[in-house]
Formats: sequence, C-alpha cells, structure tokens
Amino acid sequence: MAMLEICPVILAGGSGTRLWPLSRENYPKQMLRLMGDYSLFQETILRLDGLNVTRQHADAVVVNAPIIVCNEEHRSLTLGQLAGIGMSGARILLEPVGRNTAPALTIAALAVREKGTDPLLLVMPADHLVKNRERFNASVLSGLGYAKERMVVAFGVVPTRAETGYGYIKSGTAMRTREGEEGGFAIDAFIEKPSKETAVGYLASGNYLWNSGIYLTRASVWTDAIGLYQPEILTACKKAWAHHTTDHSCIGVSRVEFEACPSNSIDYAVMERLTADWNPVPGVEVSGECGAVVVPLDAEWSDIGSWSALLELGGRDTDGNVVQGDVYCDRAQGNLLISKDRLLAAIGLRDMVIVETRDAVLVMHKDRSQDVRGVVAWLATAGRDEARSHDREYYPWGHREKLGAGKSHDIERLTVSPGAMGWREPRGYRGEHWVVVTGAAKVTSDEGERLLHEHESG
Repeated sequence: MAMLEICPVILAGGSGTRLWPLSRENYPKQMLRLMGDYSLFQETILRLDGLNVTRQHADAVVVNAPIIVCNEEHRSLTLGQLAGIGMSGARILLEPVGRNTAPALTIAALAVREKGTDPLLLVMPADHLVKNRERFNASVLSGLGYAKERMVVAFGVVPTRAETGYGYIKSGTAMRTREGEEGGFAIDAFIEKPSKETAVGYLASGNYLWNSGIYLTRASVWTDAIGLYQPEILTACKKAWAHHTTDHSCIGVSRVEFEACPSNSIDYAVMERLTADWNPVPGVEVSGECGAVVVPLDAEWSDIGSWSALLELGGRDTDGNVVQGDVYCDRAQGNLLISKDRLLAAIGLRDMVIVETRDAVLVMHKDRSQDVRGVVAWLATAGRDEARSHDREYYPWGHREKLGAGKSHDIERLTVSPGAMGWREPRGYRGEHWVVVTGAAKVTSDEGERLLHEHESG
C-alpha cells in the first residue's frame, strides 16, 4: 500500500481590518470567533479531521501537523489559539514583514524539504469559513491523484450567486489521472473580480468557479514552479531560510533577506503563467508534466470579506436580524447587531450594521460595508491606536487588558488559562500589587513560591 503524506500549510499572515472594529492589525480577522466556538484560524486546522483515510486507489493518507506562516507580531496570539484546540507539533514560520502568499508558501516548501522529504502541501488561507467539513475533505481527496502526478490543484468554489467580490477560475476540459481518477478540469483562465453583468453570465454558463485560494501540490513542484516563473522570489527566500533561527516551535527567517523579497500572490506569481503555458490534450490523461487543474469545491465556503457577508451567513432571527451579545431589539429588521462589552439597544432600524467594542462603535448601512476601509485609513492617518490594536494584549498563557491608568498607577486585569504560565516583562523599578479575583494562582517571586486563592493578594 502506497502512502501519501500531506503537510497542511496554513497561511495566517496579513493583518486585514475589513471587519473593523473587531479585527485590528494586531488582532486580524482569522483570529476572530465569528460563528461558533472557534476562530477562523482554529476552524481551518480542525477541518482537517477526516483526511487520515485509505483512498479507493489504495493510498493511505497521512496528515502531518501543520506549518503555519504568520507575522512575527502575531506569534503569541497564534500560540494561544493553538493551545486552545490542543494542537501540538505545529511549526510556526514567522514572517518579519508581509510579502503576500507566494513567498509565504515558498518558505514553507523550503522548510519541509530541508530534511529531504517531499510531501503534498495543502495550502489554506486561515481566514476563510468552510461549513461542511465532509465535503471539503471529499474535494481534497479528489485532488490527490492529480497532485501525485505533478499537478498544482486549485480548488474552485461552486458559485451560488453572481458574486462581484471574488476572483473566478474558468474550467476547461475534464482531465483524468493515469490511474483513472476523475473530477478535475484543466484551467482555461484565472479571472479578476467581474462586473455584475459579467458575473451573471459566469453563473449561467456553469464553467466558472470562485477562486478559493486553496491549493494542493508537492513541495518540489512549487519550488520548481516559483524558480521558473519568479526566480527572484526563490532566491530571496532561500537566503532568508539559510539564516533561520528556531525557538521551540517557532522559526524565524532573516529580516534583511526577507525584506528584499518581492511581494506577490500565488495566483499572479505562478498560477496564471502556469495555466497559460500548459497545453493539456482534451480527453486524455494528465501527462506527468507540471500543469494546473481545478477541482470543484461545494462545501459552503466564504471568505467573510465584509460585515454584509457575515449578515448573509449568520443565523437570523424571525425578523432577519443576526444578533451576538447583549442586544435588545424592537421593531428592527435585517440588521447585524454585535455587542462585545455593553448593552446594545436597536429600535426601529432596518438593514443596519452595528458593532460595539469597548473602545469603538461602528454604525453603518449594510450596503456600505466596503467603506470600512475609509475609517481604518483615517485612523491610521490620525495616528489613532484603534486601527492597530484593542486594549487587550494576547499571550500564549491568556490575555492582559488595561482597566485604567493615572499619573502614578496602571490598573490591569490578567486572565490566565488553567495550567498555563504567565510572565511579566521587566519594567524597571516599581511596586506591583496583585489580587486573585477567581481561581488560584501559584506565584513565584524573590521571596519564594506561594499559592494564592480567591481574594488573596500579594
């Protein structure tokens, strides 16, 4: 029995603020719990359950612990979210600066090939929602045969509406593997976001799929392709990787070398050119040369790119409202109402988005959700902290939030996960007084170790 080794690569870079004020530069969209008990990042990892199977074609599929590529500023946040789902063994590649998805995937491919292995890489953005895990896994399994034969497999989402906010993949002739597996199509073209009229035509034709940004290919196929089409990216990434450092599960690459790397996406850097260069013969098997196929994905996918998208996806009440948190509604219809810290009362409103956090409140019509970027740009120009961070800082052991401050004091609340270890950075000479509000804490100081219970202090 043959064994297919899959290494998931979770692309968790970027600091998108399209869902401001919940998402910030230091707390990006993928770390938000928008629907259910887990963040989008955690859901991306959890949806891999079920891929460890024996396929019809006698391949035993083994899924390794994932490689996560994220900004080094999100290191603690990423570690904390991994601990929250009990994920161990994951490797975290820290980008000193963002350089888009092509360099991120290249660094990951170099990392897995360092010890001579050449697994299949299942590349997934960390900020997408996939509601149906079983159908997602079925599509991935359908793509394995093509990836074995040096194909780059793109997963195209079966469209449900004439969407103008997504890129498209035009599918061509049906292709089968040399082992007789089917389900993939040659790619005729990658297409940018269309006009409404064009999107209506795409939906009617049945030959166009939304570009999910999810890919499956061998590590060596990717490094060969990026070296062919973007040699400057491969060269810069090799130099950055040559000077990498390791701190437990986190791996950092050279800042100087990575900053010199061109910024480019997987689609622009490789996929569009690979698609144009490959000339598959209709009705025959894939040839084993490097090419690209698309496998349809029908798994209730969304990239939740705006507040209006969340309104469409969320569970609505009888008046069509999507409500999260402490919210009172009276004669309100079709609204997205999110309260994080205070009571939110909505009276006589229709088709509005209201998002309340402790330091900011967003109020807008649902059709203007793309204009949030204007608020974020204004905040950045004005030097306001609300675009960059919340008043809560996250660590692998929990989080810390500022409750108040004066000329001679700060008041903070620390929330430490059960069994976790917290620490304090050196801040010079000052006095500190801690009170255990709930639970118990083992405190180590120059005076020794003590166990403090509720309402005890030290």
